Amino acid sequence: MEDDSWVPPAVLVAVDLVIFTLRESRLQVLLVERGIDPFRGALALPGGFLAHPEEDLLDTAHRELAEEAGFAADQLHLEQLGVYGTPGRDPRGRVVSVAYLAITPRLPEPVAGTDASDAWWIPTDRALSPDTRLAFDHRRIVADGVERARTKLEHSALATAFCAPLFTISELQEVYEAVWGVRLDPRNFYRKVQSVDGFIEPAGPVRKTENGRPARLFRPGPRQSLHPPMNRPPATERTPS
Repeated sequence: MEDDSWVPPAVLVAVDLVIFTLRESRLQVLLVERGIDPFRGALALPGGFLAHPEEDLLDTAHRELAEEAGFAADQLHLEQLGVYGTPGRDPRGRVVSVAYLAITPRLPEPVAGTDASDAWWIPTDRALSPDTRLAFDHRRIVADGVERARTKLEHSALATAFCAPLFTISELQEVYEAVWGVRLDPRNFYRKVQSVDGFIEPAGPVRKTENGRPARLFRPGPRQSLHPPMNRPPATERTPS
C-alpha cells in the first residue's frame, strides 16, 4: 500500500563553473568575489541557481558565466565535471550543484557583474591553499577540476591548443608542467611525445632558442586521442623544482 503522506524534499538546483586557462605559464582558475551572503567577501566559483523551473542546466551555466564574468557562450566548451549534493554544503538549504568544466587557451580578463563584486584569474595552487578562503565546497570542486584537467592531458592532444601554431617540444613540455604541476625530464618527455603516433608533426624549419641552439618546430597532428597516453611520470622521473 502506498504511503500518501510522503512529500518530496525541498531541493534547490544550482550550477558551478570551473574555468581553467594558462597564464604566465601557470594553470589558473576563474574565481569571483561574492558580493552577497552567505560567504560575502569570500572567493568562489562562478555559478548560481536556475532562473526558473524550465531553464536548462547548460543554459544556466552560460548565463551565469556571462553575468558574473562577462564570458560569452561561444568562448568556451563546457563539459560536466560532477554533481555535488552533500547535506550542509550550503547554509541556505539543501542545494545540489552540477559543476561544469572548461579548459581553454587565451581567455581574456573577466568582467564581474550581478552578485560578483570582482573576478580574477587565480593560480590553482593558490586557490587550493588553506590560506585562501573559498566559499561552500568549492575547494573540493576546484581540486576535482584540476585532476580532470591533468587526466585530459594524458589522454588527449589538448596541450597543443595552448601552444602557438608552430611550437617546439620544449614549449609543449611547459604546458604539461603547468597543468601537471611538476617539472619533467626533457629527454623522457621528448621520447614520450615521439612515441605517440599522430600527436605532433614536424613543421620543417628550426627556431633558435634563448641559448642560441636550433630547435625543431612542430604542429599539431591529426590525432585527438593519444595512444599510448602521455601518462604522468612517477616521482623518480621528475626533475626537482
